[in-house]
Amino acid sequence: MSSSWSKSAYMMKLQLLVIETGYCWRKALLRMVLDPKATSLHSDYGSFDRPLAGAEGHERDVEAAAVDGSSAGMAQSSDVYQRQPLLPGAPAKGKDKWTGVGSATDYFEDDVDEKIDSLGHARHQGMPNGVGSGIIKLDIPAPLREEPRFPKEKWKTFLAFLFMVVNFILTTASLAMVHERVPDRSTYGPIPDIILDNVEAQDWALNVSEVLIMIASNSATLFIIFHKHRFIVVRRVFLLMGLLYMMRSVTMYVTVLPIASKSYFCSPKANATTPLIVTKRVLQLISGFGLSINGKHTYCGDYIYSGHTVVLVLSYLIVKEYSPRKFQPIHWLHGLMAFTGVVMVLLAHGHYTVDVLIAYYVTTRLWYIYHTLANNSHLKQYGPNNFLARLWWFPLFRYFEKNVGGTVPQHYDWPLPWPRRFLAKHPNRDS
Repeated sequence: MSSSWSKSAYMMKLQLLVIETGYCWRKALLRMVLDPKATSLHSDYGSFDRPLAGAEGHERDVEAAAVDGSSAGMAQSSDVYQRQPLLPGAPAKGKDKWTGVGSATDYFEDDVDEKIDSLGHARHQGMPNGVGSGIIKLDIPAPLREEPRFPKEKWKTFLAFLFMVVNFILTTASLAMVHERVPDRSTYGPIPDIILDNVEAQDWALNVSEVLIMIASNSATLFIIFHKHRFIVVRRVFLLMGLLYMMRSVTMYVTVLPIASKSYFCSPKANATTPLIVTKRVLQLISGFGLSINGKHTYCGDYIYSGHTVVLVLSYLIVKEYSPRKFQPIHWLHGLMAFTGVVMVLLAHGHYTVDVLIAYYVTTRLWYIYHTLANNSHLKQYGPNNFLARLWWFPLFRYFEKNVGGTVPQHYDWPLPWPRRFLAKHPNRDS
């Protein structure tokens, strides 16, 4: 009796549940029976079938599970939660929200609006230039250059050349005026000199010295031309020669020594220093490049300090500093030429010994100080401990060297473009 009563009560509850849930409950029950995945309480798979509509269906499933209290009701409740989709469904056309598959929860799209361009690509407003090909343009800063930079700065090289030319003209103008102030050879003889007093004058020796000057200067120019950073090197040479010419124009003008040679030809004095006379003498000296071997250097008085020694020593320093280190024989050869040229000048009585010593000291000190400043970046700046910045020509040096970022490397290449064009590999050639 009790069993029949319980059976009838169970059937009443089942009928009540069927009446309340309606069609959705029957369909869910049928899908649970046919789908084996739905019977698992811990299924990780979602369903893409049409869910119970709205929160009302969800509440009915929960209520049905509570009324039953059996394992079947628990399975139905678990199925309601486990069968929610892992990803939201496709957005409905014309709507701004995503309709959930297994839940009534609404999924809204991102704040960034998507637009479709004329090519059919998705385009974000935040992307640069509206690019929708999936490529994002990132502004990456250029890498920092750690290696030293060596700009050509051709304009500065031209200014350095003008600086040298102006000071060379200033030197010749100083000689043109000093010629009128040279003591008379018949009245004042050469001043005492430890070497000239003990060596008889040889006129041919001056020509030998000037031939060595031409060889040394031309070979130094050749090394500069083949240097990779030739504009920096030649700019330094122009600036150094300009400074040496400038100082020489002052020293030989303030102190005029008697003629050292008793046989060297000197043009007669004009007993006047008009601008026209000085200009004619300057043009004559420049046409002969300041050398006596061509017969243009016929004016006397340019003693302190020796211009021959300056050119010989400077050519040696250029070759030694800016030629390959393995060219040691050439370095020794240039050193020997410089020494021989200086000896020939003294043998010809073209200069006093003090002229040669001062020229050697001034040239080498200026060269070493300049390159010490150029090869150390911290010495290019003004500071309380940088006493070299107190040199009067330091602002000039800083202007020409401020962009050179370190010691100039010993690299060499062919200076002209046309042979390199034939040696370069053609883009369509494989070998």
